[in-house]
Amino acid sequence: MNRRKLLEWGGVAAGVILIAFGIGSLVLSIAGHNEVRSQLDREMIVGSPDMTPDEIAKGAQEAGLPDSIDLPTCSVAGEEIDTGSEAKCFAEYMRIHALESTGGLSYAQMGRFQSASDPSNPEGTNDEGEAAKDADGNPVSNGARNIWVTETSLATALNTSFLAESTALFGIVVAIALILAGIGFIILALGGALRRSRAAD
Repeated sequence: MNRRKLLEWGGVAAGVILIAFGIGSLVLSIAGHNEVRSQLDREMIVGSPDMTPDEIAKGAQEAGLPDSIDLPTCSVAGEEIDTGSEAKCFAEYMRIHALESTGGLSYAQMGRFQSASDPSNPEGTNDEGEAAKDADGNPVSNGARNIWVTETSLATALNTSFLAESTALFGIVVAIALILAGIGFIILALGGALRRSRAAD
């Protein structure tokens, strides 16, 4: 087998390998994409009526949130959350709801305990001596701060769904590119062999 023929068969082999990797990647990516949507669907999350740009703006204004806070521009009101992009949008609204409950304060801006002098103030205190006490004399945790713990864990899961779905879609695009590249390698290799065979005739 001469060098030219070896290169031609090498091109065919490379094309076959690329197609095989592409098909494998495509199958895995589609499975991952479907898994994300399946997991979201089983949670039965539905957007609340205020999850539109206009309604959340009204709610933010009524809650006295500062204008510097970025409000969602997407809408999932009344929609079942079963895609990554909808999950990300829902998480954005969850953050605004949390801010409305804490008077615009984020987790890091609030103390661990409820203030004894001003129990309704979500800012709370980190000083156990100034904290409100329960019946056993233990400091009462800051409920407003705990809202952020719940919001952060749920929002992180929703944003992870968006990232996973985006990664799966990227995998699908890469898989298609690998398959097309493999087909191209085979066409070039066989085309060269065909031209050489015709020249020999």
